[in-house]
Amino acid sequence: PGVILEGNTSIGRNCIIGPQTRLIDCQVGDGVSIEFSVARQSKIDDNCVIGPYAYLRPQTELATGVKVGDFVELKNSQVGVGSKIPHLSYVGDATIGSHVNIGAGTIFVNYDGRKKYRSQIEDDAFIGCNSNLVAPVHIGQEAYVAAGSTITKDVPAGSLALARSRQENKEGWVARRKQ
Repeated sequence: PGVILEGNTSIGRNCIIGPQTRLIDCQVGDGVSIEFSVARQSKIDDNCVIGPYAYLRPQTELATGVKVGDFVELKNSQVGVGSKIPHLSYVGDATIGSHVNIGAGTIFVNYDGRKKYRSQIEDDAFIGCNSNLVAPVHIGQEAYVAAGSTITKDVPAGSLALARSRQENKEGWVARRKQ
């Protein structure tokens, strides 16, 4: 129920579309599942799982077996075979390789107020939760980004990028504030 297909939309065989899904000018492959989501001018290859509550904006391309989970937004991005963006992330103006994991809360920071920039993530990379990737950045093959990092420089293949300040506890701070 509540499925809306608009424009030049095609859907492959053995798909599950809906409920509450809207597809506008999309090409959907075989064996795809999309629920409670919106996709515009996007290409979705075979065996992708989308939703709930995902938003695929124009020029999004998903290769075979991609997972785009709840509250994920993609724009003008290509995602490689078997990659996962399971939840709570924004991916704008990016190329993501195959078998990449994008952790919850990851934001591709692609706009500086004047211009939009692209980022690239190579195959088998791992992006930890709550990371910010400030475009343009290039994350190399099999590179890792530690959770909570803000990445502003390229990460070489096979490297671990850690870009966050150390926790500092201010003992007695609350009591002093109340004085």
